[in-house]
Amino acid sequence: MKIFNVITLFGGLSMFLYGMRLMGDGLKASSSGTLKKAMERITGTPFKAFLLGLAVTAVIQSSTATIVLTSGLVGAGIISLKQSLGIIIGANVGTTVTGQIIRLLDLNSSGTWFLQFLKPSTLAPLALIIGIIIIMGLKSSDFGKVGQIIIGFGILFSGLMNMTDAVQVLSDSGIVERLFSSLGQNPLLGYLSGAGVAFVLQSSSATVGILQAFSTSGQMTFGEIYAVLVGVYLGDCVTTAIVCNIGAKPEAKRVGIVNILFNLSKSALILIVVAILHSAGLLDRIWDRAIYSGGIANANTIFNLSCAVLLLPFVGVYEKLSHRLIKDVPAAPGKYDEMLDALSPVFISTPAMAFGRCYDILLVMCQLARTNISRAFILFTQYDPEMIQQMEEDENHIDRMADHVSNYLVQISATITSHYHVEIMNYYFSAITEFERLGDHALNISEIAADLHEKENTFSREALSDLAVLWNLLDTILDHTSEAFRKQNLAKARGIEPLEQVVDDMVNVLKQHHLDRLRNGSCEVFNGSEFFDLLSEAERISDVCSNVGVATVARALPEIKHQVHDYISMLHSGRDEEFNQVYHEAHDTYFARLPRHDAEAERPDAV
Repeated sequence: MKIFNVITLFGGLSMFLYGMRLMGDGLKASSSGTLKKAMERITGTPFKAFLLGLAVTAVIQSSTATIVLTSGLVGAGIISLKQSLGIIIGANVGTTVTGQIIRLLDLNSSGTWFLQFLKPSTLAPLALIIGIIIIMGLKSSDFGKVGQIIIGFGILFSGLMNMTDAVQVLSDSGIVERLFSSLGQNPLLGYLSGAGVAFVLQSSSATVGILQAFSTSGQMTFGEIYAVLVGVYLGDCVTTAIVCNIGAKPEAKRVGIVNILFNLSKSALILIVVAILHSAGLLDRIWDRAIYSGGIANANTIFNLSCAVLLLPFVGVYEKLSHRLIKDVPAAPGKYDEMLDALSPVFISTPAMAFGRCYDILLVMCQLARTNISRAFILFTQYDPEMIQQMEEDENHIDRMADHVSNYLVQISATITSHYHVEIMNYYFSAITEFERLGDHALNISEIAADLHEKENTFSREALSDLAVLWNLLDTILDHTSEAFRKQNLAKARGIEPLEQVVDDMVNVLKQHHLDRLRNGSCEVFNGSEFFDLLSEAERISDVCSNVGVATVARALPEIKHQVHDYISMLHSGRDEEFNQVYHEAHDTYFARLPRHDAEAERPDAV
């Protein structure tokens, strides 16, 4: 029958690991925005960094996640390696909080009603009931995350109880006693066993939790498990170092190396001190005494906290050693390389941070495209080949950024489940396309200017005066577009569509003006097509800005998301007073600047 108890043991282990993963994922998802802001605003004080690392890890229940995120921030240049060192040490202490929660296994049947309430046999089903009520009864995504955390907590303790029940049966046969007595006789074997299990499970908290579950048999002693506990520290940090090295810059890799150096120092310090104290007889009272869940949790916390206090002053030494072990790779610096490097795989598990890096790059794309459009219009009055070359370089940067952000968003899409994050991802995909199109239109306009220059032709003074007014109007639309995306400014976003209508009106009028000039000979016939092509590009630029504006409005007002066509039709049909007011004011303002026209006659009665 022992085989069935082993199956129960591993089934309980599976539930425990899944509950821990579910709870951790929920905690990370619900705190990712706050986590991002806290870790980006860190000061250079090692002690404050230590407290931040401890707090973040205690919240998200994963030192690996904290250190990997820190590695990404270092690689992106947001914080320095020196600032990250305190976080690493704090994360190693913060991970002991899980063990202190699991120590609830020590509660027995006696005691007050409050202690009875805290028993896992009561907490587990209660957490599952509350969690499923929240998930099924409250449809909000925020409540869903809370429900996920609570259910994860319930599954974790349900798995622990299954494990302890199986261990209790196995302990009667002497299997548990023989297993841990052999480890106690060979500390090196115990150390390697702890390291191996932590490496396979990729979690020190889970490994310590398993030890706590086994401790309920009452057949484990401090002398038998302390080496196993210390080995856990090494196994967990090796996994972290591997993740930190995937596609990372040297500075990011050093974060993983520092974590290994710190844990090796911690392991050596604990093993040496325990050996000395045991030889001196100072540990005789606890050495062969049965240790339970609370004792393991306390030993784990004491080991980590005392080592953190002793080793925190030596963070400078770890920094120097990491530089010796990981050499800088000389590379030709490219413009915006650091921003693109910030699209690190380590951020993907924390969407708020991943989207933050995408947002920074999209802002640059928008600004580069807008600058190129401004340069393109300048070329008609001050032609400069060097300016065209600069435009082409910046367009290459825009295209490169678009490719990197698109690929990164595809990677993010495989991991996100929140509706809120899906909406952000779709909005950013749309922004990539539109900003890239703006850059393309700028180059198209520069090609028109280059053709004119090559033919040694220029537009007439009247044509250039008309273009100056059109450019002022486009510049206003581009400003609205930039602000709408940068600050999610709904007023600016709503203001784009009426201005786009004014552009359409003005393009029609400028075409007529140019035909008049061609007829009276004030403009050369050979320049006719270039001018009309330029007007078409201007119209397309305003259309792109309209797309960004409508997407921004739809993100703020989800009710129009699937009715965008109806929304735009409603605006242009004159049924929106705000649209009409902005349109008429802009129409009067910009048409009044055009030479030789009657603004009132050219403005249609209805929008």
